[in-house]
Amino acid sequence: MSSKGRDWGVVTVDGFEVLVGKGARENDELTLRVAEPQDLWLHAAGYAGSHVVIRNPEGLPELPRHVVERAAELAAWHSKARNARGKVEVHVCRAGEVSKPRGFPPGKVEIRRWASVRVYPRDPAMS
Repeated sequence: MSSKGRDWGVVTVDGFEVLVGKGARENDELTLRVAEPQDLWLHAAGYAGSHVVIRNPEGLPELPRHVVERAAELAAWHSKARNARGKVEVHVCRAGEVSKPRGFPPGKVEIRRWASVRVYPRDPAMS
């Protein structure tokens, strides 16, 4: 099921709300103002692209793997890696591990600790 957020796309994956940024300034707002520290944050490693946030209002220590993988597919799809051959590495971390050092341009952030998942970019219209 899909709908539109104010400045980002919203997709629901098995009851989890997944938010997808639409541009550099929207990525900053989504990552730094909307996401809660316990939410998961995803971004295609080494490519410009959307920040993706999986909401975790229950503060679960882990989210279901298939939800994380689907969100990672969206992060890869909404990046310059969309047409990459093969799988794309996507960084995954808690939103609380993401920061924006002074002077960084819109959309650029720093992450302290992360894991990686490798997925094929997948169109959000595909379920």
